[in-house]
Amino acid sequence: MSFGQGGPQSQWDPWKPNSQQQPWSTGGQSPDWAALAEASEARNKRRRLLFIGGGALATVAIGAAVAVAVVSANGSSTASNQPGTRLPSTADIPSRSATAPSFAPTSAPPPLDPKDFIASKKKDTAPLDVGSLFPGTQLTMGDTVYKKGPTADTGNCANAAGRSLPKILEANDCTRLLRVTYTKGGIAVTVGVAVFDTEAQATRTKNDADSKSIVKSLSGGGIKDFCNAAVCRSTTNSYGRYAYFTIAGFANGNDVTSKDTEVFTTGDDLAEFAFRQIRRRGEAQASAAANE
Repeated sequence: MSFGQGGPQSQWDPWKPNSQQQPWSTGGQSPDWAALAEASEARNKRRRLLFIGGGALATVAIGAAVAVAVVSANGSSTASNQPGTRLPSTADIPSRSATAPSFAPTSAPPPLDPKDFIASKKKDTAPLDVGSLFPGTQLTMGDTVYKKGPTADTGNCANAAGRSLPKILEANDCTRLLRVTYTKGGIAVTVGVAVFDTEAQATRTKNDADSKSIVKSLSGGGIKDFCNAAVCRSTTNSYGRYAYFTIAGFANGNDVTSKDTEVFTTGDDLAEFAFRQIRRRGEAQASAAANE
């Protein structure tokens, strides 16, 4: 059976140029559907192959571009962010053996010792008299007020001392003996301060003294003689180059007994005051020297 007039016709191929689609017969015959389906399947297969091939090439191209970008970025980072390129050379870094700067100590000097200024004649140069050692007209110890009486100052220490004390003062080269008397009610106390050139001499005087080593009581100015024949209470001590003594008793001449505690207290108060005044003398000189 023939599909057309005039002999066989070449079949239509959509992928071949200048090919002709076979005209359908006017006689009512249907087209060859199987051949059309095969041709369509062939076209779709070629498209899929083209898409797959193009996608693979695009993927390779993208991967190559990313690799180039990474290499380029790494190269830039290496060139600009290498810390080793900015470090100083070994010769420029100071070693631990380099000499560190030293500074002079800035601590304050220790305070001056007041006793050093009253330990010897050489440093104890402040003016000395009874008025500066026992100032005013009275003194107060706690709640007790003592009235100041007569005063005396002599370079003949033995004449102002009694019983065994004159010999001791002379043996240790006493240079001055200052005295003052205070009263409270019916009690009178004489304080004597012996002056030496050195602390060692004053200390020996204190150690050599005994119960019979007394300073002579000082009367006058309304105060009668006391402790010349009566029993009285005496004390002996030293500080720096000074030895100080007290003799306390009743102004009416009565003997002092162990029950007369007020006499003991009076003698202790005046001995304490003598010590404080000697110490203040050292403090004043130490302060003046520190401020020079």
